[in-house]
Amino acid sequence: MGHGDRTVPLGPAIRVPAIGQGTWRMGERADRSAAEVRALRAGIDAGAALIDTAEMYGEGGAERVVGEAIAGRRDEVVIVTKVYPRNAGRRGAKDACERSLSRLGTDTVDLYLLHWQGTVPLSETAAVMGELRDEGKIRFWGVSNLDTAAMRKLWRVPSGQACVTDQVLYHLASRGIEYDLLPWCRDTAPGLPVMAYSPLGQGGRARRRILEDPTVGAIARNRGVRPGQVALAWVIRDGDVVAVPKAADPDHARRNAEAAGIRLTEEELTALDRAFPPPTGPVPLEIL
Repeated sequence: MGHGDRTVPLGPAIRVPAIGQGTWRMGERADRSAAEVRALRAGIDAGAALIDTAEMYGEGGAERVVGEAIAGRRDEVVIVTKVYPRNAGRRGAKDACERSLSRLGTDTVDLYLLHWQGTVPLSETAAVMGELRDEGKIRFWGVSNLDTAAMRKLWRVPSGQACVTDQVLYHLASRGIEYDLLPWCRDTAPGLPVMAYSPLGQGGRARRRILEDPTVGAIARNRGVRPGQVALAWVIRDGDVVAVPKAADPDHARRNAEAAGIRLTEEELTALDRAFPPPTGPVPLEIL
């Protein structure tokens, strides 16, 4: 798996790389698909053998790119995909899952997530996820973009505690989950890891704030690595968060995977806390 010491337990029977690969905005243009496939394959080779996608990304296009990237090496990879909220009911989820499986070219998804909470009751989604698992279509299921209140609600519905992760926005410049969601996952639901999407910030301002920050830059120079690698090492620092950064080319994918080998010191973490202070009160969950 590469950097095999940096894995996170996800469910009772699977460990995944602390740094995987994201695919948001992939599969949207045919002229880019070959390059996207190369980047994903390079990431797998480098140890980032978890790939996160969704039926929403490119309206299935990203899943098709992932399917091409994993062809012939399915057993090396942990596949995560997500269902639209509108498809998360008892009937819709089964059809949506079949479509995702077809695009991915596989019989089973390792982890199937509710992309965000819609109008379908969480109890119904939990029930159909259990059915999909019993049918062998998925191995585990989880959620995405659920705040602490929604997670508490999920935990009270039948089978809700079978959820194995909550995937949310988390990076140096967006630390709100540290106030309540992350502690809840650790304390109320022991062993429930968080998956961090856009772990380097998304778009212009947040990403620049992280990558151009003097403290991040100084740590990177001292270690002979890139600022983005420092930021990824920070996200996975505690051992119960999985980061899923996207890479546009093979070199970028390899650098992301290599960040799993960086263990920041207490001094470095304290400096980053000064540059990017943790929350002192509740913060509404940020969603992209």
